[in-house]
Amino acid sequence: MFTSVDDVSARLAETGYLASPAVATTVFLAARLGKPLLVEGPAGVGKTELANAVARACDARLVRLQCYEGVDESRALYEWNHAKQLLRISAGRGETWDEARTDIFGEEFLLPRPLLTAIRGDDPKVLLIDETDKADVEIEGLLLEVLGDFQVTVPELGTVTATRRPFTVLTSNATRELSEALRRRCLFLHIGFPDAELERRIVRLKAPGVDAALAESVVRVVGALRAMDLRKAPSVAETVDWARTLLALGASTLDETVVRDSLGVVLKHQDDIQKAAAKLDLDAL
Repeated sequence: MFTSVDDVSARLAETGYLASPAVATTVFLAARLGKPLLVEGPAGVGKTELANAVARACDARLVRLQCYEGVDESRALYEWNHAKQLLRISAGRGETWDEARTDIFGEEFLLPRPLLTAIRGDDPKVLLIDETDKADVEIEGLLLEVLGDFQVTVPELGTVTATRRPFTVLTSNATRELSEALRRRCLFLHIGFPDAELERRIVRLKAPGVDAALAESVVRVVGALRAMDLRKAPSVAETVDWARTLLALGASTLDETVVRDSLGVVLKHQDDIQKAAAKLDLDAL
């Protein structure tokens, strides 16, 4: 998929994703070694977007499994089209059960879900297992089979083994601890908040029209907000949203009035807004 770490950086940048050296290196190794990539970090730092960017950079199909409490095998792997099976049985009156069973458990009646879809076929794919930590612990057993050998067993059809492994990204916000067995099968990457220089570049890229001085001010103030004890620190996505907000307001600088009126773009809890308004000293920044 990639020829070098620099190739990863360059091709991701072409899609609009500015990768740090650590991100580019880990993506290269995951692709070269054929290992799933487990990406952890706070919300809004670009974990999901990394999978999207890899898919765009490699002209690959993105297959996404969105995890949530209660997601099960039928939603993650496959299920049978029961309504269609019943119609087939009804239409075949006079057949023996063995005759009907051979037919109704065929490809025509199979509904592949993301995990099965990702390992079938020879076209390049990126499998995104998003917010893995939100799924129940039981679903990890299924992931172990799929990510260990990239194969799935369908009792009625046999074992399906990938002829071309998908580039696989699992994301987690660390709301619960993932099992060591799952972690062992993956390369690990933690994406935190970027340094100021990288975040300025991201702002300039994602919010065209923001000049260098305003981008620097936005990043500096967001950095100060992150240093406070808030319920939710501003994400990179919210930094970009704030820059776009300032453009929409026609603001060329950050002053107390502009900051006060637009804090709801970067802070999402009233007590955080009140704390920031009381403690933020723009003059000191």
